[in-house]
Amino acid sequence: MFRKKKESKQSEKSYETVERTIAEVLEKAKKSSDFSTITPFENNDQIVLRFFKTLVDSSILQQSILPFLKEKAVDLKTLSDLKNSIPIEEVTFSKDPKEIEIAFHQGAVALSFKNQMDEFILVGIGNARLGQRETNDTQNEFSVIGPKVGFIEDIRTNLHMLREHLDSPDLIFEEMVIGTRSRIKVVIAYLDGVTNPEYVNTAKQRILDLDVDTVFDNTQLEQMISDNSTSPFPLFISTERVDRTVGALLVGQVVLISDKSSYAVIGPVNLMDFFSNPEDFYLPTLIASFFKLIRIFGMIFSIFATSFYVAILTYHFEVIPKDLLGPIINSRANVPFPPVIEVLFLEVTIDLLREAGARLPTKIGQTLGIVGGIVIGQATVEAALTSNILLIIVALSALASFTTPIYKMSSAVRMLRYPFIICAAIWGGLGIYVGILFLIGHLTRLKSFGVPYMVPLYPYRKGWALGSFIRPDFTKQNSRPKYFRPLSKERFAPANDQDPNDGLNSE
Repeated sequence: MFRKKKESKQSEKSYETVERTIAEVLEKAKKSSDFSTITPFENNDQIVLRFFKTLVDSSILQQSILPFLKEKAVDLKTLSDLKNSIPIEEVTFSKDPKEIEIAFHQGAVALSFKNQMDEFILVGIGNARLGQRETNDTQNEFSVIGPKVGFIEDIRTNLHMLREHLDSPDLIFEEMVIGTRSRIKVVIAYLDGVTNPEYVNTAKQRILDLDVDTVFDNTQLEQMISDNSTSPFPLFISTERVDRTVGALLVGQVVLISDKSSYAVIGPVNLMDFFSNPEDFYLPTLIASFFKLIRIFGMIFSIFATSFYVAILTYHFEVIPKDLLGPIINSRANVPFPPVIEVLFLEVTIDLLREAGARLPTKIGQTLGIVGGIVIGQATVEAALTSNILLIIVALSALASFTTPIYKMSSAVRMLRYPFIICAAIWGGLGIYVGILFLIGHLTRLKSFGVPYMVPLYPYRKGWALGSFIRPDFTKQNSRPKYFRPLSKERFAPANDQDPNDGLNSE
């Protein structure tokens, strides 16, 4: 789908970037039925307007351009006269065919005289809000308390919200354009004097190295610039929440925002960032820490619950307590399949229900998930295709995977269950331990913008490791995470009775 520019051996002609004349640009634009060429004035048939009807704001054209031109149509003899007659700030001269073509596709109107084709006046009146959502509530990252403002598919609105929430002269936006077929704006946001310039330069270089037709969403861009695009673990956080994005900027992370996408990409990140929820910062420390530990436990339980079931019932009966052995035997008495087939059948069924529910309309999807889960679960137990105990374990495992606040990490957790189930069926407990070693080895090799994925657990950072599992008190959050190497390490002055080198503030 994409390739690095340095590896591309095709000529630029194959990407439609060859130089064209203005006449060729206009001829190509005329092939589209929504391209208009009009001479709107009876008393002056020399003034020609060219534009894409589907991109311009027709109200501005009818109310702010045509009336003023009509009033002075007889006196308009030069392009300068035309420019001075338009009461709009965004008006430029251009002789560059490429610039004119780009302006057309950004909603500009090109004005010229009928027999003059070497220079145009470009008036930017693009209707950027056409087709955009009227509300910007978060759609997928819900919270009970705290702000519920999310990004939408308009980059200017998203940048406005960031400016509004982070009113600082240090907030810098650097804009780039990618795509050879469709030009997509990508903005790198960071705090000058806080964010390490190495991360900004890395992000900028990786984006500039991309050779793509277009980017449909920021989550695609995330995969293209990832340190390891084959890993099931996401190496960047994709979020639609403005408060999470602002929080990332304040600790020295880089944020990528692209046009036509309602998600911001945050990097560098570590593994434990995926189990933090912005809602944690709106709850008391003890409650927020408890819920964060619940999420981490839910992730571990979701990955290993069914694989331990397979290992124990296949190889390690001796670890089952005597009081529990009887119910397990009675539950599996009529089941004709070995534990691994039983588990895989239920796991696949749960994932099928989840995927079907996610793709259907909301009301139908909810009904399918509830009714389908109850009916299929009860039917499989009565048909002796699975045991009651396994049904409970699989249901709890699926429920635990939903506690992860980031969808991509939740999907990775769901996928990891299957290799551990296979390892448990082949080697029992030893297979699970081998799988864990491979998993830890893979995690320790991953990096996000060059930052180790397992930091501060590995490489170990004293003081910061504890904060990965709990939400520290606000008085102990005066320092930015040192493993992100921010230029400004202190966020605010610590309390008078607090040692700035104590607890989470020490390396």
